[in-house]
Amino acid sequence: MELRHIRHFVALAEALNFRRAAENLHMAQPPLSVSIHKLEKELGTKLFVRKATGVALTSDGIMVLKDARKLLFHEGQIFNAVRDGISGVGGRLYIGFVGTTTFGMLQRLVPPFRSEYPGVELVLKEAPSVSVLQQLKDGVLDIGLIRTPLLEPTDATLIQLEQDQFVVALPKEHYLACQNVLKIRDLANEPFVMYATGAAAGLRSAAMLACQQAGFIPRIAQQATQVQTLLALVESGLGVALVPSVTRRHVNDRIVYLELTDLIPGAAIGLSWAYMPQTESPAAAHFRALALSVFPRPRHSVLDADPLP
Repeated sequence: MELRHIRHFVALAEALNFRRAAENLHMAQPPLSVSIHKLEKELGTKLFVRKATGVALTSDGIMVLKDARKLLFHEGQIFNAVRDGISGVGGRLYIGFVGTTTFGMLQRLVPPFRSEYPGVELVLKEAPSVSVLQQLKDGVLDIGLIRTPLLEPTDATLIQLEQDQFVVALPKEHYLACQNVLKIRDLANEPFVMYATGAAAGLRSAAMLACQQAGFIPRIAQQATQVQTLLALVESGLGVALVPSVTRRHVNDRIVYLELTDLIPGAAIGLSWAYMPQTESPAAAHFRALALSVFPRPRHSVLDADPLP
């Protein structure tokens, strides 16, 4: 069954006159008659009966007309969806994000994008940076908001949105919690809650490097993947932790955050936009442009995505 036959049928059903229907369709009357005949033959029933002034729908024709209109409506919806997808004002975006983006970044990006592009559906999935990058490569995600630095090379292009640094999270009852600032070497004898290898390898490497540059290897008491989990373990008194400074937006009266005065540049961390340029959709490109307008800093240069040495 061809959609053009359905379109011709609906036009004739509304005009109830071959000449007027043909004019509305901008076609000649004989091809319209052939089209209606082919549809009736395919359906195995008469859809119209001829009258002196034109045609009238048969009972079967009346029944078919309702579904024919639905079919043409959905055809229009499909074309509109494709058109909106091509222009970037419709469709669906799958976004992978690390947990610390919920401390402010997502809140600064999602509402303005939804306001400007209400026809784009956002599907957000929380995952570690390693998983986000793999899903980008596999085409499961369109956009990634990840934590840098990375330990492994990636095919994705990275754009740094926020540069960050470590602060130390201490239980409120800790004897160092009364200080205004600390040096990282002041933590040399403390048990650490440390990022796990694998999913949180980038943060672990940066934290370990910061400690080693201060002259000690941290004594690891507990390990966790998510920053929120590290904070819960710190709150439980199991150790201290080096966490991104944006974590201070997570207000907790049982945790104290202190700045560290002797961090080295190599321990710098950040949040970056990750995407695959060769498969970036128009909607994803719109979102990237908005992200760069929300975070308009000179460091919006494209990272080379090389791993840490």
